[in-house]
Amino acid sequence: MSALARFYLSRHFLVSGSDLAGSEITEIIKKEGVKIIIGPHRSSNIAMDTNLVIYSAAVENKNPELAEAKKRKIKCQTYAEALGDLTKKYFTIAVSGTHGKSTTTAMIALILTKAGFDPTVIIGTKLREFGGSNFRLGKSKYLVIEADEYDASFLNYWPKIIVLTNIEEDHLDYYRDISYILATFKKYIGHLSKNGILITNKEDRNIQKIIQNFYPERSRRAKFKIQNYNSELKIDELNLKIPGQHNFLNAAAAITLARVLKISDRISVKALNNFNGTWRRFEYKGKVNGAKVFDDYAHHPTEIRATLQAARTLLPERARRASRRLKVYPLTSSGYKQGRLWCIFQPHQYQRTYKLFEQFVGAFDDADKTILLPIFSVAGREKESIKKKVSSKKLAAEIKKRNKKLKYKEKSVIYLDSFKKCAGHLKKNLKKGDVAVIMGAGDIYLLTQKLKIRN
Repeated sequence: MSALARFYLSRHFLVSGSDLAGSEITEIIKKEGVKIIIGPHRSSNIAMDTNLVIYSAAVENKNPELAEAKKRKIKCQTYAEALGDLTKKYFTIAVSGTHGKSTTTAMIALILTKAGFDPTVIIGTKLREFGGSNFRLGKSKYLVIEADEYDASFLNYWPKIIVLTNIEEDHLDYYRDISYILATFKKYIGHLSKNGILITNKEDRNIQKIIQNFYPERSRRAKFKIQNYNSELKIDELNLKIPGQHNFLNAAAAITLARVLKISDRISVKALNNFNGTWRRFEYKGKVNGAKVFDDYAHHPTEIRATLQAARTLLPERARRASRRLKVYPLTSSGYKQGRLWCIFQPHQYQRTYKLFEQFVGAFDDADKTILLPIFSVAGREKESIKKKVSSKKLAAEIKKRNKKLKYKEKSVIYLDSFKKCAGHLKKNLKKGDVAVIMGAGDIYLLTQKLKIRN
């Protein structure tokens, strides 16, 4: 929402917004020129000269501001509807998928900028290269967006190119099951015109299932071009600063898109090798007791596994070799480990935790020390009946059972009920050589403020 506000502000519109509580982002965009009203929503917040109201899909029809706007017959759109209008006016490149959207969108945006395409960019995270913003104003016909599948939002978008990273079960408070998810992605892909291009991860089974089932003779019948990429894509001199096989796949997607646009690998590789990552995507925060601390947005089991596998590569060499299959981790001559991997995780949404519970249980195998915090409840997306069935305590207990069954003798899992207790535990137990990943999509990023982190 803030990126769209910045777009209209850049076009010299008067922009205002309201929220129940202030945040870092409301303070920032207020300084940029957006009028911000904090507190209970009131009909009086809709100025008399307002001609467009854009609201979050989480806002109910009875909301007094939305009700007032409709009463006065002011044009009202959800965020996705408003962004959808923009996609029709630009040559839009939309990045979609269950995982990797923000990072891949950022990579594509930086490559296009480096190549002189001067794109406008709307992304779901902050970029250092954009001055810490989630928006870039360009002067060309190109628009690069992160297209979210939740609530089928991306069905409002009409891109010329779709980059599809992967498809997996998620947002099960909205989607019934994977078949419903695949059907929705299929409909979205159908928005491509005959001159459109679909760039896909060839190694993702669900993506290939869509192509095979819905476009069985795609070379003759598909109304758009299909371009695949995979983990074996040859990219000379690529040396990413951000670790992990998943990030190489994100880079492969970005470079495949660049090749479609006739951008040389030399330009792409230079842009990607200088990329420092995005906000809360394995973001380095500093050190505590000599241990490196990272902040990460991962909240799905697949994302957790990928992030922890990447984090493990940062441990000292001997500790790094201690894969999740080993029962005992290597020690130095003095008897102390040469680094342990810590995962501090706040589950996001009761519904997700319940529906993917078994997957979560097996997601932390690469961590030596796992700390679970209470589940972050998402307003408007929770069911009280589900809340009674799942908890972080239950998840911790099942992970312990798994570790015992697999004879992971050196691993530990604990549940702590507050950031304060967690911060105290970390400050007491983190050691030089350790790597700690603070992880989740809720407000767990605030935990870093309770740690005395040094650069």
